Amino acid sequence: MVPRLAAVAVVLLPLVALAADARSAVEAFVGRLAGAQVTDLAIEQTFTLFNPTGRQAQSTGEQRVWVKVPRRQRVEQVVEGRREVRLAVADQVWIRTADGRVYEAPPAERERDRTHLLMPFRRTAADVLAEWRALGVRDDVSHETRVATGRTVTVIGAKPGERDTPSVWVDPDLGVVRFIRRERLPKGEGIVDLTFSEHRPLVNGFFFPHRQEGFVDGKLLILIVVRSVVVNTNLADSLFDPDALRRGR
Repeated sequence: MVPRLAAVAVVLLPLVALAADARSAVEAFVGRLAGAQVTDLAIEQTFTLFNPTGRQAQSTGEQRVWVKVPRRQRVEQVVEGRREVRLAVADQVWIRTADGRVYEAPPAERERDRTHLLMPFRRTAADVLAEWRALGVRDDVSHETRVATGRTVTVIGAKPGERDTPSVWVDPDLGVVRFIRRERLPKGEGIVDLTFSEHRPLVNGFFFPHRQEGFVDGKLLILIVVRSVVVNTNLADSLFDPDALRRGR
């Protein structure tokens, strides 16, 4: 009986160590941002959508994004002259289409918002890990790897060599630099791979990525280039009011 228990201990100890590595990486990430007093952000960016092959641009557009910590976001985008507004508050999303129609989107739309991954303000490491677990990321599996920039990052949720497993890649200084998960897409389940790069210091140790790329099953689907980011502009609450959105504001 004792040898069997010993064998179990041998198996469990590495798992405990891996979980500790993941937790330590997230705690460092969250702790570094503790001194960054960020209440809101105003972002201007351009985006390019690519055709299913990922080789040719299909359309381009502009976005103005307002974020109010902790979980409010408004996106106004113009694509080929058509304006759309997306308002996200906690776990609800409302969309105003170009023809003025306003409707509440299904929960899956809220899950596609990744802005909060970059800014874990007012949340503990345990909160962040719980959010990642809800998205399919295991926090009992992790490893370190070196990325193309030469920096070492902690990969949470995947073992070395696993490329299509839900995972979050955390840089000790820059924060989240990659996020991989499985999503239900119009043509079935697919691997969505988001990368965040060209980080620039914003305020008190908080770096914001000025380039974001989204891949589906290895093919580039969207490229976002940030033109400007401004923090703490005291955004009005009315920007995030669903009733105001319905009134056309």
